[in-house]
Amino acid sequence: EGTIALLPGTLASIGAYRRELAQQKNGLLMLVGVSLFGGLVGARVLLGTPQATFTRLLPFLLLFATVLFTFGKPISTRLRKAIDRAHLSGAMVNGLVLITQFFTAFYGGFFGGGIGIVMLAMLTVWGLDNINEMNAIKTLLAACINGVAVIAFVLAGTIYWPQAVVMIVGAILGGYGGAASARRINPQRLRTFVSAIAIILTAYFFVTTYL
Repeated sequence: EGTIALLPGTLASIGAYRRELAQQKNGLLMLVGVSLFGGLVGARVLLGTPQATFTRLLPFLLLFATVLFTFGKPISTRLRKAIDRAHLSGAMVNGLVLITQFFTAFYGGFFGGGIGIVMLAMLTVWGLDNINEMNAIKTLLAACINGVAVIAFVLAGTIYWPQAVVMIVGAILGGYGGAASARRINPQRLRTFVSAIAIILTAYFFVTTYL
């Protein structure tokens, strides 16, 4: 139910980020395609794999993503310098970006918890620093990943609809309202808030999973 509940809220958030997405057309089509493919593969693997294994890995994935997002600027600066020294072509850089997004989408289709933090961390390392633009791209890609995963889950008959409907209503209200509010907040304050939430989530999953 979690994935299907997230989808309407994510779609509602896209409406609030129309302006930011209009400014980020270059490269989005490829990212969308990779997100759809990776999300589908992840969902199919989840349908045939016990979820407990991935659940035990989740705290470590969240910790990695939190560190990336919190310290993203110095990391991205060093990464860009390393790419410049390596004289990588634009095609090679784009290929690395698409491979990274595929594994992110696979993770989202397999177990969606924390996917937003993972993508924000990835976008930070890639060099984006405007939190509203990052949220816009993250929201669009998350909609693609969740959307294709939901289709796979519905076709497999794994959705408990009464519980899912309640979660969908809450997700729609929170999705649009949260995105609209985020655009009015100072970007640095919003980044600090997201980092704090990421730390809390990481600690929570470590405690609930291993203690």
